[in-house]
Amino acid sequence: MGKRKFNDDQITGILKEHQAGVTVADVCHKHGISEPTFYRWQSLQSGNTGLDTKRLRALEEENQKLKKLLAEAMLSAATLSEMLAKTSNGRH
Repeated sequence: MGKRKFNDDQITGILKEHQAGVTVADVCHKHGISEPTFYRWQSLQSGNTGLDTKRLRALEEENQKLKKLLAEAMLSAATLSEMLAKTSNGRH
């Protein structure tokens, strides 16, 4: 399998050009792609669940930040529990 010439954002931009009124032939000629490639991209895009690529990436980044915050909070709670256990054992 060869290296991809276009990333997801570029493909979305090309498809939006067509939606703006440019003919398929003109879009394909401008970007150096074949019409079957254009229609394949279009069918894959229509199968999208509604979230565009940028929104999906933003959600993934937010998810990673939240996971990190949760891990830090759990570590802090565990540390406090250990310190409390040590201090309560020393007083008996």
